[in-house]
Amino acid sequence: MTVIDVHTHMLSEEWISLISEHGGPRYAVRPSKDGPRAVMWDGAPFMTPQEGHLDYELRIKKMNEAKVDLAILTLTCPNVYWGGPEISLKAAQVMNDDMARAQTQWPDRIRWMASLPWQYPEKAVAELDRACAKGAVGVIVLANVYGESLTDAKFAPIWQAIDRRGLPVLMHPTAPPGLPELDMRVYNLIASVGFMFDTTLAVARMIFDGFFDTYPNLKLIASHAGGTLPYLVGRFDQCFDKMNACRVKIARKPAEYLRHIYYDAVTYRQEALDLCVAVGGADKVMYGSDYPHNIGDMTGCLARVNALPERTAAAVRSANAQRIFKL
Repeated sequence: MTVIDVHTHMLSEEWISLISEHGGPRYAVRPSKDGPRAVMWDGAPFMTPQEGHLDYELRIKKMNEAKVDLAILTLTCPNVYWGGPEISLKAAQVMNDDMARAQTQWPDRIRWMASLPWQYPEKAVAELDRACAKGAVGVIVLANVYGESLTDAKFAPIWQAIDRRGLPVLMHPTAPPGLPELDMRVYNLIASVGFMFDTTLAVARMIFDGFFDTYPNLKLIASHAGGTLPYLVGRFDQCFDKMNACRVKIARKPAEYLRHIYYDAVTYRQEALDLCVAVGGADKVMYGSDYPHNIGDMTGCLARVNALPERTAAAVRSANAQRIFKL
């Protein structure tokens, strides 16, 4: 039984040093209630590095314990969207090179997706080329790029380059714009609510913008079982049927587009995973763990996948990932 984890993260000390020095004024690294070091966003806890983020030997050990065969690594949020053009590019290169080294050291256990300096499209396309030459099998993008929508015309050269290559793209949430107005900086609401909202809004905008018709080869993976997308599919279709604004750029129901994209299985209730499979399709969902974040769950996420009907579980554990990542 092969198991492939498509949503799992690594950091490096050099990346932490870069964001510590250059992440201001919005990002800072200082202690939080959950750890001695946390990336803060406007003073709110945002991402807390864990031991497993920095220790590949520990990662392999945890994978062995959970019976996970292959990890497709990504840098988590806030990725490299800070520090200006040179620092953003340097941070991407630091992480891409680090993950390429890990793949070389553990060729049977590690693959990776490239981080790109999205705010600087020319640099991003060049780094995509470099990363693919070093072995990247996909790309990670955050659900907003420092507040800018992924459908913004400035990002078209990057999406065109990705579409030409037919690469999978893991869309990972980050802090959605408007956190102070939404009073979301308390109680770690960024993690529990904000991330889900960020993914949902980004994919909904893509659907109604006709984005997936423009980039037909794009294999977008919506993190955390699609955020709230599976729960909202009926509302999307109802709005499409009843509101002219929803049909300006698309002629097909949103539900059809939700069967076009992909999902990971990072969710913490069986009924949520069941709904994701029902909405997305058994051929579009892949195992993920969110390891090693403090709310990651390598064993539990796999147990929920294994509780699916066996044919579906086999597809989610590995067959779907093998197909789209060409493993």
